[in-house]
Order: sequence, then structure tokens, then C-alpha cells
Amino acid sequence: GSRQKTMRLSLPINTLINLPKPLFLISRSRYRNSGRSLTVAFRTSSLLPIPGVVSPGLCCCWFSTTKAMTTTVGGDEEKRSVISVELKENIDLTEKEKKIFDRLLGTLRFCNLDTQLRVAGGWVRDKLLGSDSDDIDIAIDNMYGSEFLDKLKEYLSSRGEEVQGDTIIERNPEQSKHLETAKMRIYDQWIDFVNLRSEEYTENSRIPTMKFGSPKEDAYRRDLTINSLFYNINTGSVEDLTERGIDDLKSGRIVTPLSAKATFVDDPLRVLRAIRFGARFGFTLDEELKQAALSEEVRVALGEKISRERIGNEIDLMISGNRPVSAVTYLSDLKLFRVVFAFPSSSEPAPSENCGSLCKAYFEAMWSLIQTPGLAKFSGEQRRLALYAALFIPFRKTVYKDNKGKLIPVVNHIFKFSMKRKTSDAETVMNIHRTTERFLSLIGPLQSKNDAQLDKLDWATDVLEHWKSISLSDPEVPASSKIRVLTGFLLRDIKYFWRVALLTSLLLSTVDGMNEGEEIGHLDFQLDKMRESYLTIEETIRELGLDNIWDVKPLVNGKEIMQIAEISGSRIREWQQKIITWQLAYPNGSADECKDWMREIKAKRQRTE
Repeated sequence: GSRQKTMRLSLPINTLINLPKPLFLISRSRYRNSGRSLTVAFRTSSLLPIPGVVSPGLCCCWFSTTKAMTTTVGGDEEKRSVISVELKENIDLTEKEKKIFDRLLGTLRFCNLDTQLRVAGGWVRDKLLGSDSDDIDIAIDNMYGSEFLDKLKEYLSSRGEEVQGDTIIERNPEQSKHLETAKMRIYDQWIDFVNLRSEEYTENSRIPTMKFGSPKEDAYRRDLTINSLFYNINTGSVEDLTERGIDDLKSGRIVTPLSAKATFVDDPLRVLRAIRFGARFGFTLDEELKQAALSEEVRVALGEKISRERIGNEIDLMISGNRPVSAVTYLSDLKLFRVVFAFPSSSEPAPSENCGSLCKAYFEAMWSLIQTPGLAKFSGEQRRLALYAALFIPFRKTVYKDNKGKLIPVVNHIFKFSMKRKTSDAETVMNIHRTTERFLSLIGPLQSKNDAQLDKLDWATDVLEHWKSISLSDPEVPASSKIRVLTGFLLRDIKYFWRVALLTSLLLSTVDGMNEGEEIGHLDFQLDKMRESYLTIEETIRELGLDNIWDVKPLVNGKEIMQIAEISGSRIREWQQKIITWQLAYPNGSADECKDWMREIKAKRQRTE
């Protein structure tokens, strides 16, 4: 007779939830064929208050496992995840794809070719998952891609159709390009053409010996079963030649077609691809695959056989993906963190053994923050570098000596040498870290709008000297000017990444125990407090009129500076900084007022000389 409410919860794949001990369980499948599902009933008094649920009473939660199910078994609390992914029964071609494939089949008829054309890999996987893909790779069973390209051009010419573009990409094993690839643009879509092949690897190289292979051999040489599927254009059917690709796709499993360890030792880059696809789709890494990734042999092979540029490309794709925390978690748990983010041997202080877990903790906190609706609208580039900045927070003070004995931030080495990324990426992240240290000292004043402690800031000495020279000549300087001057210069240094630097500084300011040697469990990011602080400080900066302050130019040009201050050209930069300081202190000041102030400064200097 108790009033009851039913809650239906939609949970992401692999979500773990803790509920009170249920009063009873009802399997809905006992009553009708509705798939794997479960009704759990428990007293609402044992839950946190939930709007709309009457307490005391019973609460019934119905969990459908069409997407995923996680259970806790017995007293051992054994966790088991079951993922069920809905696949399309047939591949639905777009109108453009129909036209492209029609031209390819027309080539076979026109040239009387006994050739099977198959779309390979990711396109098939994505289409079965219901997503569009523009990554069309054609695998040919009895000729090279360049040979088929010639036939295709001959056919198009017979129809009076112009070739939009074509090229041959030669083999370049040093850049992991093991096979010649022919490319042609058809209906504004670039298509790759390669022959089916089999591979054999030597012990100390990831460069295989290539030869023509059967469709089955080609499928088994691929990195993962979910990437081994073919779509046969001739028959219009999906081919699962490993006999595992469809099942693994349905069950959300990342599995290698052959032995995982042999697959990774042959081509260690595949372990990073497995992690990337596992994170991207929210799939589970196979246990054999994880054990292989944990082996010392695979870690050594990854560090020695794979170019750093290729490693960096995979990491960038993970960081820019839809589930970067999962990817970084795998890198940490599989002991690959120190392999992909390799340090110079002379690093000081030396990174701790648990640095991967510590970096992951900061990374996850940053991801949670930037995912908050309405908190900050980051571009893709800002998001990517914000995550890198958080990931490398524990190394922000770590340095190494270069060949000339100069101390260089280790973050610079990670970007430029461990991952072969752009120099600008390294410079931006290092600048975020430098600005973070400065932002830390401004968090309190910006939140309280009180500048009482600002005179004690070491980093602001030069700026404050400019400010003091202004304030001494005019006692009517507003109380908020010091905050505005210091924050303005900080924002001018970091520019568009100031919100990233603010979030990074808040990660540090709200952590309970900022020593990188602390156990991970001691970190308390207090994310709700951080979000509140961020919004308060962002609003203060907006009220101070400092957004886009880096675009502000000095009110007085260089020629006028030399005339008024009676200085040489070498001192123009110094006076430009003074003028910017004055403009920050007097945001409504005019150019004439600024020039008058310059004359006062010059007169004061002359009186003291």
C-alpha cells in the first residue's frame, strides 16, 4: 500500500553505481522477452534525497542493459561489465557512395576485369555503428592500386568525365608507410586504392615484408578485429573473415585478430591504436591484450621501434577525442605513460613512480571542468592544450640540462622530442604553467576585489614599479587599479589561453596537498568550489574590462615617445610598457592625458637629477 515511484536511469557504458541493499529483485525477462533487464526495489530513506520520490517508501529502479550492464557478484564484489552494441543489419550507402561504387564497378565491366573490390577497415566499422565515414580505402585482390587507377581513369575518360585529381604515394617505411597507395578524387571524395597483402616482420623492425595476400590473410594482419571487416562492393555484403569482428563490435571488445603479444611486438604502435579505439568507442580492452601491453617486451619495442612522430600522432588523437580520460587511464594502468612521455635522463627532480596516476588525476579534473556547461567555451585547440597543461602539471617545475648546460623545462622535451609536436604547442603549455604560478597569487584578490596583499608579489616587482610611479604622481588612483594592472599584464602575456591558465591555477589552489610526492588519494580537487571560483573571477575580469586586453596598443606612438620623453629609440620598449601600465590604471584616459602624464614624469626626473 505504500506509494511508489519509478526512476528510469540512463547510464553511460561501464558506469558503476552503488545502491543500498535491495529489498527484492525482479527480472523483467521472466515476464516478457524484453532483453536483459532488472528491477531493483529499496527503501528511499537509504538514499540521498531525490526530488519527486516520496520517503519513506519504496523506490523501484529499472535498468535496461541494451547498452551496458555492470553487476556486483557476491561478497567478493567481483565487477563484471557486459556491453551490448546495436549494429545495423545492412550498410546503408549515401547517394555519393552509390555513385562512387557504381564508377568502380563500371570500371570492372568496361575493362573486363575479374577483380573483387572491397572497402576495408574503419569505414565498414563506422557504417555498421550507424555513423557516416569519408575514409574509404579500397582493397584490390589481384592488382596494385596504381594499376587499377589507370583502368579507372581509362573508364572515366570513355565516359567523357574528367579526373578531379590523382596521385601515387610511394612506400616510405621510415614513416610507417609500408605500401604504395594510389589515390583518386571521385565526386569530391578522395579514395585510397591498395592491394590485399600479407605481412612478415623481422625481430628488430616494425617494417614488414609485404606480399600479395588473400582476403583472409589481409583481415588477420590488421590491428583489431573490429577494424578487420570488409564490405565487398561486388556483392554488396559485409565480410567478417576473422569470424570475430562482428561479435566483438556487438560486445564492445577490443581484440587483436592474432596473438596480442605477437601483434604488438611486430608493430608496437598497435597497442596505442587499441587504447585509442577502446577509449573512442567506450569498449573494453581484452584481458589478453592488456597483459600483452603490460609486458616489458612490448614496452621496450614501443620505445625503440616506433618513431616519436607516430607516437605523438596517436597521443594527439587520444587527447582530442571524445573520451580522453579513458585513454590516459589506459596509458597509466598499462604502464605506458613513461614510455610515450619519455623524459631525458638528467631530469631534476626525477619523476616519481606514480607520476602517471598523478598526471591522470589532474587531467581528469580538468576534463570534468571544461565539460561543465556554461563554464568556458574553449576552441578545439584550447581544449587540447588545456588537457596537456593539466596532464603535465606535476612536471611544471621539472627541468633538464641541454647540450649547452642550459636548464630547460622538461615539458619542452616531451613535446619536441618525445612526441615530435609543434614548437608552439610546447611554448603555449609552458606559458600556461608560468602564468598559472602568477595567477595563483591573484585568485584571492580577484575573488574578494581587495588588493591589500599585492605589494608582496615577487613576480610583479617590475609592474608595480610602473604602477608606483603613476600612483605617486596622482593620489586619486582607484583602489582597484593595482589588481587591474597586474591582471592586465598577465592576460597580455597569455592572451587567448587566460581561461585555461585560470582553470589550471584553480586546480592547484584547491588541491588538498600540492606536493607532487603525495599519494593520489590525498588530492581533493573540490570541483564545485573551483567552478564557483572560476565564474567569480571570470566575472571580475569582465567587470575590469580586461577581456581581449592583449589587443590594446599604446596610446602614444614611438616617435612621440622619443620626443616627449627625450629618449633614444632603444628605450621605446620600456616606455611603451609604462604607457600600457598607465592605460591599465586609467582605462578611460585619453592620449592627451597620457602625454601630459609623460611630461610630468619627465619633469619629475629632471628635478631629481
